[in-house]
Amino acid sequence: MANRSQSPTDRSHGPAPVLQGSWLTRGAEGRFSAYLPRDGEVVRWTEEPGGGWSGPVSLGGEGLTPFLAVGQGVDRYVHLVGLRPTAGGEGHVELVHAVQFQTGRPAAPWRSLGHSNGKSPWTGNPAVAVDAQGRVHVFMRNGGGGISVRAQKDAGGWHPWWDLLGSKTDPLPVAVTNGSGLVELYSSHAKGLVRYVQREAGAKPIREELLPASVTMGTLAAVTGPSGHVTLFYLDQEGQVMSWSPERSLPPTALGKAAGGGRLFAANCLIDGSDHTVLAQQSEDGRLALATHPSEQEAEGLTWVETGERHGTLDAVLTRGLDGGLVTMAMAGGRAPLMARQKAGNEGLLLEGWRSIG
Repeated sequence: MANRSQSPTDRSHGPAPVLQGSWLTRGAEGRFSAYLPRDGEVVRWTEEPGGGWSGPVSLGGEGLTPFLAVGQGVDRYVHLVGLRPTAGGEGHVELVHAVQFQTGRPAAPWRSLGHSNGKSPWTGNPAVAVDAQGRVHVFMRNGGGGISVRAQKDAGGWHPWWDLLGSKTDPLPVAVTNGSGLVELYSSHAKGLVRYVQREAGAKPIREELLPASVTMGTLAAVTGPSGHVTLFYLDQEGQVMSWSPERSLPPTALGKAAGGGRLFAANCLIDGSDHTVLAQQSEDGRLALATHPSEQEAEGLTWVETGERHGTLDAVLTRGLDGGLVTMAMAGGRAPLMARQKAGNEGLLLEGWRSIG
């Protein structure tokens, strides 16, 4: 399985995209859109009112690397952040941003966000979160190994890059918005876990003290639970799935053995009428494995069930539909994504058959 924390400009990755965030989004009317970087641009598929899909259509990008981060606010606007090579030197990149305001509509023009280190080679893959006021926050590991963020202003435009400090952080951090509409950023370190959190709307996130823990870099996933607090999931060095929720005073807690060795994916959905957390991971034999437990009830542990076909490299995203049921999408290599929905009216989590949207 590919190490998703590596640079997307590294040709050892081949053509497979590197994805971050909710690249499957749901519009206000309930229809879904899926986004992938392809051939130097971003392409989008759109779910039609009858349930079929149209696309892919180009959203531009003008020479993007095969990386894409996606975030969505409560206003349902979709924010796309990519990396584009610059003329500053071998491997130098800048961050670029575009926004789609309505399902199926063109995206606004791509705009440069620069780089936290000015002209710089790749230092890490950005993560995106949108606060309750619709302000986008783009986080990335900087050249010093800490975290920097660039945030939108209330009246339009962007603040300069803010250095949030730190060192030796994971190149693939995870950004999330909590139940209060404030933004949080999670990363790992050779010696543990680190969180950056807003304490009031519009403020700079604050770095908290490093929590000593055994962590495998590049495996982090986070969800906001029914309490409004965030739970982080990750793999420790022994291959156990761990959870940590500082605002719930939950210390790093083992849930069970991982299905594979790579990145986790997570979302909340309704199962049998109650809120559950679903975790996904590519299994050792290449299939997508799913496990569920009642949200914020870590003592229930994990039981993995595999679904779909075997793939060499698999990326996934989990979200919920208007009815609260799980919707999952998987992408193998650069091919069109595959989608499966939770079957309605069944006990437990049961998916309908996988089908291509291409």
